[in-house]
Amino acid sequence: MTKTNCLSALVMLTAGLGVSVAMAQAPQIPDAVAVPGAKTIATFQGVGAQVYECKAGSDGKLAWSFREPIATLIENGKTAGRHYAGPTWEDVDGSKVVAKASGHAPGATADDIPWLKLDVVKHMGRRGILSKVTTIQRLDTQGGVLTGSCDKAGDFKSVPYTATYVVLRKGK
Repeated sequence: MTKTNCLSALVMLTAGLGVSVAMAQAPQIPDAVAVPGAKTIATFQGVGAQVYECKAGSDGKLAWSFREPIATLIENGKTAGRHYAGPTWEDVDGSKVVAKASGHAPGATADDIPWLKLDVVKHMGRRGILSKVTTIQRLDTQGGVLTGSCDKAGDFKSVPYTATYVVLRKGK
């Protein structure tokens, strides 16, 4: 059976089972989080939670406030590092960066945290994969948004999320 015939048979089989087949496409990167001319150093899958704290707002009313991310960074099926407050990305090789959001675009649904462009503001470790990173993109987010009211100041809730983190270097 030829490659084309195999693909046609797969499409017919999955269609008959009520399953849709989507051809792989690169995600469209919104201008607000794009980094033209940058070189990709690594791509990590982040799996973790967005942590929120119940706090009084400027109006005195209690509301959930974002506190920090807690995520494992996975590359090629292996734990490659972690992502946590700062926001900080730390590779298993000991290199770390702290970044600051400089652009954002909405996630695919109201339950998805926004896509971000983050400019690195601090490097730790002179060697390692993150030592030359200038920008990080948070893309393809799923989950992480907390809705609803909170009743007690100091309470915490975590909401599971996943995201693709693309670490980039500007220039050559």
